[in-house]
Amino acid sequence: MSTDDRIERAREIYERAVFGGDTSALIDAEEDLDAVEADVALARGLILHARFQSAPADAGSLPAEDPAELPLFERALELYRALGDTRGEAEALFWIGCLHQLMRRDNETAVPYLERSCRLAAQTADKPTRSEALRHLGIAAHAAGRLDEARERLEESSRLRREVGALPGVASNMIGLAYIAAAQDRRADALATLDEAHAIARAHGAHAIARHIEQARTQI
Repeated sequence: MSTDDRIERAREIYERAVFGGDTSALIDAEEDLDAVEADVALARGLILHARFQSAPADAGSLPAEDPAELPLFERALELYRALGDTRGEAEALFWIGCLHQLMRRDNETAVPYLERSCRLAAQTADKPTRSEALRHLGIAAHAAGRLDEARERLEESSRLRREVGALPGVASNMIGLAYIAAAQDRRADALATLDEAHAIARAHGAHAIARHIEQARTQI
């Protein structure tokens, strides 16, 4: 059911209750609106996250976190969980974990959210969310020096992204795989991986990813 349908249904249920005395569907209307609120909260959080990722960083520091972002994701999680929407719960968990990892550099807090997200996404066959959770679990493993685990996580994330046609995401993962290869003294593999990633990014107009690829090439 679309957002418009849920809102229109709530209006119809209101009229039946007020004019006809039929209050039997009020709970249904409230749940419909909770679902709308959850979707909006998640979407607003994503917009704030995009602003963070797109903002220029000060020298040696990250852009400032918008204090509204985490409460939006937490509200979405609360609502999805109450509604029994496991797919939505997995997505909200991922974004909470992602925020702690990327914005706050706190993998200790992030990883349990990411692991729970990964499990729930697998249960609901949500490949996009599972691929995201695996990617960021790979990032955490890389940061902890567990390079084989990091590589495995990123390769599985890439497999899922290929299955759903998210090829710019594959190119993004390949940057991480190149850094892992370099850390394992496989420099030729690292550069070849970046060449393949650049071809994918260029073919799909992923200009931001292409810039990250060039940064990685310079560092490697």
